[in-house]
Amino acid sequence: MKNGFTRSEMETALRNAIIKFEQEFMGRGPTEVRVFILRDIILIRLKGILTPAERHLAKNGEGIGMIKQMRQNLISQGREQLCRQILEITGVETTGLFTDIDTHLEERMIVFSLNQDLEARFR
Repeated sequence: MKNGFTRSEMETALRNAIIKFEQEFMGRGPTEVRVFILRDIILIRLKGILTPAERHLAKNGEGIGMIKQMRQNLISQGREQLCRQILEITGVETTGLFTDIDTHLEERMIVFSLNQDLEARFR
């Protein structure tokens, strides 16, 4: 799948894979997803990610903590699948996966570190 992709096409393929993961694994998709390839990093910004129940929980600190912990656990369980999708699309191994959520902004960032400079392919 990786052969012949332009940067834009690869970012779109990564975007579509993340949306599909969110819908299937998390139960709903975000309202907006942006993907950026930056050297040996893939940065993904997801907006509009909270469910109505999570919005209600996010009204206090304890609820925010619960949301963050639940989302962290779900990403951990889906890590292998996500890293496999990155490899299939890019042909590059993932060395790390980092994520955090801001419940006030209803955004999540996902960062994949890679074992080589993916951006160099498009120079």
